[in-house]
Amino acid sequence: MTNKADKDPEYLSTLERGLRVLRAFDEHNPEMRLSEVAAKADLSPAVARRCLNTLVSLGYVGQYGRNFLLKPEVLAFGSAFMSSMNIEQVVSPSLQKLRDDMGDSASMAVIAGNDILYLAHVSTRRQIRLGASVGTRFPLHATSMGKAILAFRPDADIEDFLARADLKAFTPNTITRPEALRERLMQVRSQGYDSTCEELDMGIVSLAVPIFDASHVSIAAINCSTTTGRTNQQEMIATRLNGLRAAANEIQQALRRWPALLHAVGDYL
Repeated sequence: MTNKADKDPEYLSTLERGLRVLRAFDEHNPEMRLSEVAAKADLSPAVARRCLNTLVSLGYVGQYGRNFLLKPEVLAFGSAFMSSMNIEQVVSPSLQKLRDDMGDSASMAVIAGNDILYLAHVSTRRQIRLGASVGTRFPLHATSMGKAILAFRPDADIEDFLARADLKAFTPNTITRPEALRERLMQVRSQGYDSTCEELDMGIVSLAVPIFDASHVSIAAINCSTTTGRTNQQEMIATRLNGLRAAANEIQQALRRWPALLHAVGDYL
């Protein structure tokens, strides 16, 4: 991690360390001992202990015996973003119409590092093995939304991603070679959408289109996703693409009427 504290006198390294401790907890590590938190946050045990004690005092972290865990109070951060940015009013109506018209789950995501981060999700009653909700992260290279966003970023952003990303295989269909991913992104740029079939998990097919800012730079993407038991990749493109593009245009227009969300989403890249 770049040591920004040496370059910016306004940078608070203590705040950064506290946030690293909070982000150390995830679905695979819901409870951890001090040594585990320190290792996962890449901090010394002494620093991790001070961060944990502070977060316990503030109510964001709890302690159960020798284990630490997140407390519900941390949800206030996400709730503040969702309410202050009016995502329910700006994005959800278009996604709900997509869900109702197509019968698929519909989502909106942005790029966050090497992943995509879900900002909105409208699900169906159909159960799939790989569920998603607001705040879910998936590896960019294995998702239709990730490729739909990255394809319309400047070439320098694409090359930077290809140089740093771990193109892990999740299924036999996952793209794992940088050259192949670059070729796929150029194809997405040409056709204006990306479709994946069993690239992140077996049995899932997805179609995504980008969301652009006023400069025609991609800042997000929306998708439809369902099971291969309901439709195949070719049928999904033929029957969902026009509806997805119409929803993307609606969301782009809505974002221009809500500049705070547009700025927040754009700044996430």
